[in-house]
Amino acid sequence: MEIIAQATKVLKEKFAEEGFEDCFIVDIESLPGKKLNVFLDCDSGLSLKKCQVISRHLEAYIDEFVWKDEKYTLEVSSPGIQRPLKILRQYTNNIGREVKVKVLDAAEEKGTLVAADEEGITLLQKVVRKEGKKKIREKVENKIPFAKIKNTIVQISFNKKK
Repeated sequence: MEIIAQATKVLKEKFAEEGFEDCFIVDIESLPGKKLNVFLDCDSGLSLKKCQVISRHLEAYIDEFVWKDEKYTLEVSSPGIQRPLKILRQYTNNIGREVKVKVLDAAEEKGTLVAADEEGITLLQKVVRKEGKKKIREKVENKIPFAKIKNTIVQISFNKKK
């Protein structure tokens, strides 16, 4: 069994334990030079303590059953804000946040993520349309199927409270 499949199996077993049920795998990357990057998240947020426990659990398995006495690098972390959303659970956990979506036709959509399901996502977007000489600002919902999404990045907001 390859390392990604082994790591996935070990992590899913860990996530069945009490206190880890809300955790999930976002991505696992196996890189040259025996380097394994594991990106996790939890519905309640991935705490440093939880990340350490999971990392040590996976490391113990790799030490015993995979790369035994060989040198390797294991990095376990949350995906961070710079990485695109990859799975439905990430989308649902980010409802209410501003996102930037690159779609396959090279367009870029920005808005508030208001819904996500197996089919795709719904953004609430601010649009301006002209009616005569007046500019009318309104909010419209834009449904984007996952099949048309290249990537989605959560936007950081530094708005000051008034």
